[in-house]
Amino acid sequence: MADEIRRLIRVRTRKGATFKRDGFGKKKQLSSSWRKPRGQHNKQREQKKAKGALPKPGFGSPIAVRGMHPSGFYEVLIYTLDDLESLNPKTHAVRIAANIGGRKRGALQEKALSAGLKVLNAKELPSAKNVQPEPAKKAKEEKPHKEPAPKPKPKPKPKPKPKPKQEPKKKEEPAKKAKEEKKEPAKQEPKKKVRAEPSGEGKPKKTEKQKVQKAKEEKPHKEPAPKPKPKKSSKQKSESAKGTKAGHKTALKPTTKPKKKTGTGVKDNE
Repeated sequence: MADEIRRLIRVRTRKGATFKRDGFGKKKQLSSSWRKPRGQHNKQREQKKAKGALPKPGFGSPIAVRGMHPSGFYEVLIYTLDDLESLNPKTHAVRIAANIGGRKRGALQEKALSAGLKVLNAKELPSAKNVQPEPAKKAKEEKPHKEPAPKPKPKPKPKPKPKPKQEPKKKEEPAKKAKEEKKEPAKQEPKKKVRAEPSGEGKPKKTEKQKVQKAKEEKPHKEPAPKPKPKKSSKQKSESAKGTKAGHKTALKPTTKPKKKTGTGVKDNE
């Protein structure tokens, strides 16, 4: 019987019928899952060549292997340990749900394997033997009182070594100094001639009149400070303005008087 099942599975896979809906490659929002075409002018409904086959009875798989996993077992999805009960290891294979945690997955996988069931999505989990238990927290024990260790004896300090005496710097030879002076001659400033003042014994004594005259000459002549002009009041300003206007009028008038006509010497007739 097992050989017959393998043969039927090969027949099922040899057909290789895949039915996809029309236009799934033209638009992104259309999935490849089968939908029956209902359009009046749809080419797939009319069974045109290269438009895709329609599902028909001839494409069906044999009844004996219909819904069977390629491994030859019927697949069962499990969530808890209770789901493993009433399963036949000869015909059923187990698939653990994806939303199961690691701890629960390990328990389900171990129990399924111990029952002889095939696990389709088995994972390598750390065995309980290899896992080392966490060490229990030890209670804080009183530390024994340790005696202080004897202090080491201080080592004698080494005597400081005497510093080597520094040799005095040798004086430069006079020949080198002379060469340097020749190379860089110092600029000598011209000496100012100082007149030798005659001693006080030869000078004639100044009289009192000469001393007074000299003091007057030495004193700078101070110029007299300009007197401040008196500030004009508002009345004085108005009067001065009026005077200036009258002065302008008089200036416009001619100063020369008209000459009188001189007589011609002829008397008027009475």
